[in-house]
Amino acid sequence: MRLSGRIAIMVLLAAPGLFAQETSLEELPGHRERAVLVHIVSRIVEQNQMVVWDSVNSRVTIPGRPVGIRLMGANLVVTVQFTPFLREDGNHILVAQGQIWISIPNEGIRYHTTIQTIPIEFNEQIYFFPLGSINVPDEAHIEIQLVLEPYTGAEFWNSRPPGRQPRQAGETESTGRRTQPPR
Repeated sequence: MRLSGRIAIMVLLAAPGLFAQETSLEELPGHRERAVLVHIVSRIVEQNQMVVWDSVNSRVTIPGRPVGIRLMGANLVVTVQFTPFLREDGNHILVAQGQIWISIPNEGIRYHTTIQTIPIEFNEQIYFFPLGSINVPDEAHIEIQLVLEPYTGAEFWNSRPPGRQPRQAGETESTGRRTQPPR
């Protein structure tokens, strides 16, 4: 699905949000030692590779409980949920589910969904592109960077997400694994 510059600008007018099932760790006895911290950096990148909007969020969750983001604009709604699953052998996975509703003038509403299972290690940067492609330089896109780390309690309030800060115009990413939904 192609993302035009006009659509990206409309998303910029939207109110982004981070969402998850709202249960505190105190309400889940025995899960605090399994809790993880999910750092999410969301960006809207225009055709000229200029970052026109970005958001940095962190959320504590437990394996099997999703954390996600929602972007809403005048003609576009994007929701993405990330669900971590920790395995005792250290081969952790992240399930990424994306849904996109886009209103196209004179054509109506289009719906696109994707689901991917991504192997992940703690502190590894994962990139997810729910709309658009980084491989097409003259195309705007939505870019989500995610980092998963063990939760110890203190770092949730005292740290920013690890990894790179939001890109500057013309700068390209060179680290981390990228995932992209099938076209």
